[in-house]
Amino acid sequence: MPDLIGVSLKAIVLDHWTSGYVDGLDYTHGFYRVLTPAIISMAALSRGCRFDAPLETLKYCELGCGQGFSVNLLAAANPGIEFYANDFNPAHIAGARGLARQAGLTNTHFFEHSFADFTEEKSLPEEGFDIIALHGIYSWISAEARAQVVDFIGRRLKPGGFVYISYNTLPGWAPIMPLRRFLVDQAARVSGPITSRIDEALKAAQSLVDVDPAYFRLNGPAASRLESMMPLSRNYLAHEYFNRDWTPFYFEDVARELSAAKLSHVGSANLFDQIDDLALTGPQQAFLAAETDPVRREALRDFVLNEQFRTDIFAKGQLPHSFRSGVGVWLNTRFALSVQRDEVSMTVKGRGGTRELHAHIYEPVLDAFAKGPMTVRQLLAQPGISGISWEHLSLALKVLVGTRNLEPCLPEEGEEERLKICQAFNRAVCRRAEESDALQFLASPVTGGGIEFGRVEQLILLAISEGQKDPAEWPRFVWSVLAPQGHRLFKDGKLLQSPEENLAEIAARAEKFRTSKLSICASLKIGL
Repeated sequence: MPDLIGVSLKAIVLDHWTSGYVDGLDYTHGFYRVLTPAIISMAALSRGCRFDAPLETLKYCELGCGQGFSVNLLAAANPGIEFYANDFNPAHIAGARGLARQAGLTNTHFFEHSFADFTEEKSLPEEGFDIIALHGIYSWISAEARAQVVDFIGRRLKPGGFVYISYNTLPGWAPIMPLRRFLVDQAARVSGPITSRIDEALKAAQSLVDVDPAYFRLNGPAASRLESMMPLSRNYLAHEYFNRDWTPFYFEDVARELSAAKLSHVGSANLFDQIDDLALTGPQQAFLAAETDPVRREALRDFVLNEQFRTDIFAKGQLPHSFRSGVGVWLNTRFALSVQRDEVSMTVKGRGGTRELHAHIYEPVLDAFAKGPMTVRQLLAQPGISGISWEHLSLALKVLVGTRNLEPCLPEEGEEERLKICQAFNRAVCRRAEESDALQFLASPVTGGGIEFGRVEQLILLAISEGQKDPAEWPRFVWSVLAPQGHRLFKDGKLLQSPEENLAEIAARAEKFRTSKLSICASLKIGL
């Protein structure tokens, strides 16, 4: 594949320690739900694949962890798991270690290593890892670095272990690749900080759009992508689009590279993507079913869907469930609603269009989980469930997890220990909300994962932890933090200027928090 970065920028970065990866701008502090061990295990289970490592005590590794926020949150919610992670950016590792220290975490191990150096790290567990995760890494590193990643997996993943990997995919990215080339080359033509060069590149692209070029006229996805990029964080754009190495892959090529580490494909980590009825027409399903090679079938599926981004699970020695063993795991799996019962839409939008959920199936399931977390075995004893077939019930659970209304949970045993550690982590995160809105998720000892909380919501939780139980007190507390920093809220796309406007908006958000989010905090035991 040709170099996509532009000669002048290439000359600057080739001999730099970053090896062409953007530095000078820290990556965003995101939490990625799909990295949660319970989600990965659930995705494999729904594909009929065994995962025998106990969720409470497995060994977990994230390659290229960025700011390390996902690792720290998962470590708080899963204190029995030892988490190891690397990133070559020293600022990222310093920040990740700092948050772990502030939260009192003892089960995180962060390394400022390249992939090659990390492979040789002596303190990694000798028995290997049960899960190795790479989120947003594979398409943004060189072929040499990808070979090092595959070598790491081959040497460090246990037999029976899982790899989660996400990457940009062809053919979906094909119309947009020339736009990316234009932006990167344009950024290389000017000097200054990377943020200002990105701004200049976007302006130049808009100037090109204004003359109605055939490229944009005939490639609607490129024009839409450019428009969507304009308001995005320049930090995000720098890391997403402006690295020297940037490679969208055909699925077959990724599967071939990972086969060198003895990996075979299990399925998508996104349960919604596993449900063909929501993504494919009848003729499309029949077309794919006629292909007997599973790798080729996945590749053809990407053409049918014009796939742009994949979130895949691979296994090193795939062990299938029997029907009986699979149902046994389902029965013992606990689930919990992550939104209020009345906020769950009975309409879902899949790749194949909008579908209405069958009320006689989903209403009793949602009513049951509105009572609190429960296992599938406990669910079967709830009113209205006995008449639902196993096929329809398991599908409903997958749909609700895929739409992020339902979360697979950890066993109830050990929850009190997890609660104390999550509270310390959440307190550290909410304390940081006094300074910025960088951290947007809190840990749940019930799900073993994270739930999104905005800055105002975190400050309200901080107020509650400091004894301000009266909701009428919350807006003043929040505004007392934001006002001295010059922070103003947005409403309907408009920046609010006056203290009265901001207080009114904070009060509206506080009321919504009181009437909806507080019940979820109680159910998922999220607090300080």
